Amino acid sequence: MGLHISLPESLRPLLRKPFGVLYTGTGGDAVRSLVDDLDNPTILISVGDVTTFHLLESNIIPDILIVDDRTKRAPASSQVVYGTKHKGFTEITVDNPPGVITEDLIDVIGDAIVSDKNVRIFVQGEEDLAALPAILMAPLNSVVLYGQPDKGVMLVRVTESIKAELKDLFDKILEKQDHKEQLYKVRRKLNGY
Repeated sequence: MGLHISLPESLRPLLRKPFGVLYTGTGGDAVRSLVDDLDNPTILISVGDVTTFHLLESNIIPDILIVDDRTKRAPASSQVVYGTKHKGFTEITVDNPPGVITEDLIDVIGDAIVSDKNVRIFVQGEEDLAALPAILMAPLNSVVLYGQPDKGVMLVRVTESIKAELKDLFDKILEKQDHKEQLYKVRRKLNGY
C-alpha cells in the first residue's frame, strides 16, 4: 500500500473555498441547472454518490465516477447505491481512509484519466478528498463535479489557474506530512509526470 497523505486540521478551511461554480438545489435540480454549462469537456469526472446518481439519472455519463456508497458520512440509500452501478463502466476498487488521500487513490485516478474506457472507482473508506487529485491530474478543459451537502453541486472547469491554485494548496498539505522524503513521486504524479 502506498503513502497516506493526511489533511491537517489547520488547512481544512482552505478546502472550503469554492474552486468552481456552485449550482444550488437538491440533487436533480442542481444537475439540471448545470447541464448547459458542461460545454463538451475533455473528460467529465463525477465525485460523490448523490451527484453521480443524479448525473446518470439525467443520462449524463461521466468518463470517470468516484463513489463510496456513502453520503454525508452515512450509508447512501439503496436507490443511490444501485443507481451508480452503471453497466458501461470498468470497476476499480481502492482503499482510502477518511481524511486522507492515498497514493493508491492517486494512481487509480491517474490510470482512469488515461484509460479509453469509462471507469467507476469504488472507494472503500471515503472519497471526499478525491476531487483534489482529480482536478490536478485531469487534462485542461475537463470538468470535475462534486457534491456540496445540503447546498448543491460544484462544477470545476480545469484551467491552468485552477491547477496552479490547487497545486499551491497541495504543496502546503505535503509540507505538513511526516514522510517528506517519500513525497517526490506523489508530487510528480499529481503534476502529470
